[in-house]
Amino acid sequence: MLDRLDRIKVLKSSDVLAGKLQEQILSGAFPPGSSLPTERELVSATGLSRGSIREGLRILETQGLVHTRAGRYGGAVVSQPSDALLASHISVFARGRSISLRSLVEVRQALAPMIAYLAAQNRTAEDLAELKRVSAALEAAAPSNLNIFLEENANWHTALAAASHNELLFALAASIFPLMMEASRIENFASEELRGVAVRAHRRILQAIEDRDAETARRRAERDVQAYAAYLEAAVARSAARDGVGVPDAAD
Repeated sequence: MLDRLDRIKVLKSSDVLAGKLQEQILSGAFPPGSSLPTERELVSATGLSRGSIREGLRILETQGLVHTRAGRYGGAVVSQPSDALLASHISVFARGRSISLRSLVEVRQALAPMIAYLAAQNRTAEDLAELKRVSAALEAAAPSNLNIFLEENANWHTALAAASHNELLFALAASIFPLMMEASRIENFASEELRGVAVRAHRRILQAIEDRDAETARRRAERDVQAYAAYLEAAVARSAARDGVGVPDAAD
């Protein structure tokens, strides 16, 4: 008869509390900026120990759902999860699972054309001005300053994602950019030639966005990421051949 019994998993009381509070936060019972009940009130309402209450609140804090406010009127205050939190989780996931460089490039290939398409449809005058500002900084850095070029290139893609006005796409893209930026630091990858190619590609994408030509923006972004993927693959192969090792595939 014992072989018919499944292993029983008993949740910790702090996990149960965190789950119940999480549901109330996500359902809107506690909107962003509002305070959760005090530790004393939670102890009284649930019968749990202060230790379990604090552990449950720490779980919510790691999820980005609450932050602690110090002072006389402090306590646990409801937050909205930030883009930075998602980026941190994705970075840990990618590095911890040794996600391949090829997979990162494929994700960018999937996201970039749609982002450009939506940016052409949804961009505001302010979005366009920001893209032009970053483009000018990118072009100024391209001939001689690699580090600034890489930073402004990341800024350009961030501004492009913001112009899509799709919060989830923006958060996903912003999570991938730091990983791709690190990949771009492979020796001899971001050559002066490639920087020139990138500047011209961004200029063409920007023109389509300014014209609100969504299909052209999508097509040009698709060509841009395909070219990026080809350059990166060649750079990785050159680096591996120089070092006398197999072609590296890991994101880190």
